[in-house]
Amino acid sequence: MAAPAYRRPLLYRVLGNTGVTLGGLVLLAAVAMALFAPWLAPQDPYAQDLTARVLPPFWHDRADPAHLLGTDHLGRDYLSRLIYGARVSLAVGLGVILVSGTIGITLGLAAGYFGGTVDMIVSFVVTTRLSLPIVLVALAAVALAGASLSTLIAVLGLLLWDRFAVVSRAAAQSLRSRDFVKGMRAIGAGHLRILFLELLPNMRGALIVVMTLEVANAILLEAALSFLGLGVRAPMASWGLMIAEGRENILFDPWLIALPGGLLCALVLAVNLLGDGLRDLTGGKAK
Repeated sequence: MAAPAYRRPLLYRVLGNTGVTLGGLVLLAAVAMALFAPWLAPQDPYAQDLTARVLPPFWHDRADPAHLLGTDHLGRDYLSRLIYGARVSLAVGLGVILVSGTIGITLGLAAGYFGGTVDMIVSFVVTTRLSLPIVLVALAAVALAGASLSTLIAVLGLLLWDRFAVVSRAAAQSLRSRDFVKGMRAIGAGHLRILFLELLPNMRGALIVVMTLEVANAILLEAALSFLGLGVRAPMASWGLMIAEGRENILFDPWLIALPGGLLCALVLAVNLLGDGLRDLTGGKAK
């Protein structure tokens, strides 16, 4: 008789999950591309050559062997800019998660563990945050503070913490009455130790799933704001900014939009697949 899924070796379950395997491989490739961009990029992504503007990719008759994926409207190598664009997307995703996760998990843990007035205050703050349209608030904040990568990460981090708060609050409410929490209280453990050393490790499965979803959301929001001109500043390579720069040539040179748009879709899809796969794995373990 075959062993239940949750009793199989971890590596077997991971490799048997299509979402984790496929999403993890694509995400790993994106991380490798971002980390080794200086060695992978064939040319300087910021070097301009107006005599080689909008050269087509290698599959076109007018292609230049020196530019495999062509050039943009300023003659910059498109392949190099695509490789460096992965750095911006992943940096935004990681930075936003660090900010939003810290805020949301802290508030959610406090609300779920203490309850009462603390829970009421945190619930009011979460409701207030949910009433604010993310894109409009981000547009206004970035426009006032100035468009930059650090500003973008800070603004999105302060707007995307609500899911962390809701999930951690619900998990803390279900865990605070468990025997191990009562035992820690009985031996005189402080609240901070119970919150961050006992409750938090026991909700990591749910938080990992939320983390992957919020990474994808942050990457899409960065691309949208960069497309509108309020994300990262030129000449920094960003897939959203590259889509905005290529929209004027969409009829005659659609690859200027298709290439960064395809990479953006692939990265977001990979993160979502990884999140769905992790949800299945953690859900199966709990059965």
